[in-house]
Amino acid sequence: MDNKAKAYIYAFLSRCFEKELDLRAIEDLKSNISLLETIGEDTKNWFLSKDSKELEESLNIDFHSAFMLNSQPVETLVEDSKGEILVGLQNPVMQFYFTHGYEVNMNQTQILAPDHLSVEFGFMQNLYYKDEENIAFKFLKEHLLKWTPPYLIGVKSLIETPFYNDLIDFTIEFLMHDYEELKNKFKEEI
Repeated sequence: MDNKAKAYIYAFLSRCFEKELDLRAIEDLKSNISLLETIGEDTKNWFLSKDSKELEESLNIDFHSAFMLNSQPVETLVEDSKGEILVGLQNPVMQFYFTHGYEVNMNQTQILAPDHLSVEFGFMQNLYYKDEENIAFKFLKEHLLKWTPPYLIGVKSLIETPFYNDLIDFTIEFLMHDYEELKNKFKEEI
């Protein structure tokens, strides 16, 4: 898979985990059958069998229940037993951004944690746009793969819609595939 395709997928995942899908995003998905099929057959069938307002309501409830009320996709909350979101350079993800010459402007998002899954996926998107595969590989190894698959597997029991159920499976599979591709490319660095 080329870097442009990976950037597109990371952008899509970033948007999906940032906030609930609005009507425009739902309509965009409904018109992109190949993307729905990529996410999962159940998602495709569900999207095509419901009207947009019904999808919006179900997805809104599911997103807030799984990713806002009962858990939050924030690395330090998952990794740190204190349940605190670390800020500034106390945050290992912020240190990673800084060490590799990136400044994350948190003023351009409603998300307040630099290690929120959406922000981390946005960072990966940026790395692939800039063809910075070596940094992407390191970030996957040191951050995303350490907490994202276990977090998503744990949250899956809270999910009721086919979309988020399939999205979780797709996200884990994509991260593992991306890692394997990069590991083979950079095998001398392992």
